Amino acid sequence: MLFPFLPAQPMDYFEKLYYGRGYQRVAGVDEVGRGPLAGPVVAAAVILPEDGIKEKLFDSKKISSKKREHLYETILAEAQGVGIGIIGQEEIDLLNILQATLRAMVLAIGNLPTLPDFVLIDGPHGLNLPIPQKPIRKGDQLCNCIAAASIIAKVTRDRMMLECHEKYPLYNFAKHKGYGTKEHRKAIETFGICELHRKTFRGVKEYL
Repeated sequence: MLFPFLPAQPMDYFEKLYYGRGYQRVAGVDEVGRGPLAGPVVAAAVILPEDGIKEKLFDSKKISSKKREHLYETILAEAQGVGIGIIGQEEIDLLNILQATLRAMVLAIGNLPTLPDFVLIDGPHGLNLPIPQKPIRKGDQLCNCIAAASIIAKVTRDRMMLECHEKYPLYNFAKHKGYGTKEHRKAIETFGICELHRKTFRGVKEYL
């Protein structure tokens, strides 16, 4: 039972918990792009200062693109470390999307300038890393460093899909970013697939 008079859990709860246990570099990791029919899955790992940053952070899906871009720049300027991991559509087809997502997260952590000594992970799955970690369901809504990672990953992937639009304008990737919208599905039906499409995904494999 939830009691509405109790204060909501603060977004820095998990960071404070693990810094309080003696860890020195707590990273949050999240991914973007599990669902699209085209393009990569992108993960980001972020180590925020122990006392956070000046801006309030949100799950990247809950805010406008303008707000995401602003927070993206703020995070890059104030974070102690940011790492990116990218898995392209070919490897997604080889691995499956869950394994590709977990691999992107591992790459993102490995690309941090300094490895963390504790990792907070968005979602229910742990990572194949010799680092203490805690998966958190809906972590991007509950934890500052995971929310920061979701923003970095989202902006990075959106920018990549804008570049894809320049190469393949017929699909209008600039608008839907590869997700299976009605417009995108109609474009696949009309023009067939391109090299960016995930060939094992329903909505694509039927047109091979």
